[in-house]
Amino acid sequence: QVQLLESGGGLVQAGSSLTLSCAGSGRTFSRDAMGWFRQAAGKQREFVAVFSWAGNAYYADSVKGRFTISKDNAKNTVYLQMDSLKPEDTAVYSCASSSSYTGTDYREYHYWGQGTQVTVSS
Repeated sequence: QVQLLESGGGLVQAGSSLTLSCAGSGRTFSRDAMGWFRQAAGKQREFVAVFSWAGNAYYADSVKGRFTISKDNAKNTVYLQMDSLKPEDTAVYSCASSSSYTGTDYREYHYWGQGTQVTVSS
């Protein structure tokens, strides 16, 4: 069974840092693009960052310069280092993978984790 499992969410103050992890199992994700998306209460899911199978990282403008995505193929894991967190970063963060797409459209991703809550207080 293919699974993605996120961890690392929590409640932090504005200006703090968190690192999210997403561990894959059931297949190798080394040739997949792996991305992070988030959904705040009452809002649509939005793209945060993606790490392509070729090793390139792309970010939403809202997180560029504050968030860093990385991937460890040996561990089948993708990470999201989040610095200088803001209250508007509060959301459920989910990781996703695609073997054929690297982009911002969540509908093109095949596998999804269950999500982890990040809450940033002011």
